[in-house]
Amino acid sequence: MNKLYIGNVSAEASEEDFETIFEQWKIPHSGPFLVKTGYAFVDCPDEKAAMKAIDVLSGKVELHGKVLEVEHSVPKRQRSCKLQIRNIPPHMQWEVLDSMLAQYGAVESCEQVNTDTETAVVNVRYAAKDQARLAMEKLNGSMMENYALKVSYIPDETAAPEGPSPGGRRGFNARGPPRSGSPGLGARPKVQSDIPLRMLVPTQFVGAIIGKEGATIRNVTKQTHSKIDIHRKENAGAAEKPITIHSTAEGCSNACRTIMEIMQKEALDTKFTEEIPLKILAHNNFVGRLIGKEGRNLKKIEQDTGTKITISPLQDLTLYNPERTITVKGSIEACARAEEEVMKKIRESYESDMAAMNLQSNLIPGLNLNALGLFPSGTPGMGPSMSSVPPPGAHAGCSSFGQGHPESETVHLFIPALAVGAIIGKQGQHIKQLSHFAGASIKIAPAEGMDPKQRMVIIVGPPEAQFKAQCRIFGKLKEENFFGPKEEVKLEAHIKVPSFAAGRVIGKGGKTVNELQNLTCAEVVVPRDQTPDENDQVIVKISGHFFACQLAQRKIQEILAQVRRQQQPKPSSGAQPPLPRRK
Repeated sequence: MNKLYIGNVSAEASEEDFETIFEQWKIPHSGPFLVKTGYAFVDCPDEKAAMKAIDVLSGKVELHGKVLEVEHSVPKRQRSCKLQIRNIPPHMQWEVLDSMLAQYGAVESCEQVNTDTETAVVNVRYAAKDQARLAMEKLNGSMMENYALKVSYIPDETAAPEGPSPGGRRGFNARGPPRSGSPGLGARPKVQSDIPLRMLVPTQFVGAIIGKEGATIRNVTKQTHSKIDIHRKENAGAAEKPITIHSTAEGCSNACRTIMEIMQKEALDTKFTEEIPLKILAHNNFVGRLIGKEGRNLKKIEQDTGTKITISPLQDLTLYNPERTITVKGSIEACARAEEEVMKKIRESYESDMAAMNLQSNLIPGLNLNALGLFPSGTPGMGPSMSSVPPPGAHAGCSSFGQGHPESETVHLFIPALAVGAIIGKQGQHIKQLSHFAGASIKIAPAEGMDPKQRMVIIVGPPEAQFKAQCRIFGKLKEENFFGPKEEVKLEAHIKVPSFAAGRVIGKGGKTVNELQNLTCAEVVVPRDQTPDENDQVIVKISGHFFACQLAQRKIQEILAQVRRQQQPKPSSGAQPPLPRRK
């Protein structure tokens, strides 16, 4: 990546001219200049020198009446999916950049490059060549906050040769992960593969963290290779403000430690005597696994780091604020070590959940998983993006299951009897919020006549509402430690099907039900000798982990939809008079 292309070169330009320019700007080069008609090439000893040449010379230095254009020299075979975007406004939010890049295709990675310039530089990898080419065409030279973006290809050493890729799938690299944009640089977390560190700091220390004209926070950002957002305008008048740190795990930890040191110094300077604990914000989905069975994980972190850790109660949660506050008390060094251990557990939980979603989501046709709000998004708000969650009765995205509004379904989900209180919540708050979030009716059936160790949850709603409601229930049981830390949550669900369709679910000689079980990894049973109920329906039992249950439910509903279509009477050809032919 250290070979440079110099464009817009005058016919009068010579090798000596370029030697003079590079010497004047103190830019080292490791070989002679190869000057052609209208352009030139040169090698730099390292990437730092190449980046300096691009930043200092491109579009700024004139030679014989022509302004030089300098960029990485990229052979056509390596001109693939990787771009470098320069001259990005220094205060631009990651979220704005992400949304801008996503307009042109699927972004696999976006890594910040460390430079000495005021503006930012990122290396971006798209999932496909045509997406990178479109982004190049649309973004190069486009204005953003009075800054003209500069976009160029960078060598993609992992690019596969032209032609169909053997067995590769969109979004997956056949030859390993993308390489870092610059050696030793803490790469910006990849999209949907990491979560930021979220802190709460006393409002009175925000000014010290930012510094005069933003000097302190810029220095922290540069030293730790991180992107730090201080949400000053959130919760006006609140005693604490959230800070979001985007970086590698090491970069987040270094930034956290530095911020704690800044607050400690400010406290001494202002004679503030109260203890300043470290407060970490974490999505409630992950807190149960952080705590561990009987609190073992948390106790071990406390013992290993010499800190005292407390977690805000579940009652503080709302649908729009799904984060819990983890308060760590101890010395700065002890708190920093605790932060590393806490975030390690949280990241492991996040990656485990996302891996399960990515593995299974393509098996559930039509379901918009990104709009479900089941996991925290990359936005610097408070967890999931609630803008994508439909209000009750307006099930956004559900029409993707078929034309028009999808039919409502009823699922009976069986949970441990001891978990009923956790699902209902204090004064019924949790089950109300869950019902509102999912857009489904959720009720706990009476215990009479049932296995005393189990209770039935009745969920009524369309497919997407079923997915959201059941996912939250599975997650809640895991969080509340009704299953062990290494034990997968497996539940039994019952759905009712017309008795005449039960044979179609089973298939000839059990072929269909066996295929269902092999495909979904769920246990699917249609009990024999059932007596149909008053609606002439029988029960199909589905047991397994969440995605297995969901996939089995969807496949069974597909079979039922096919049966219904076949039963619809075909319109008679003589039912309506034929339309007159056009002459």
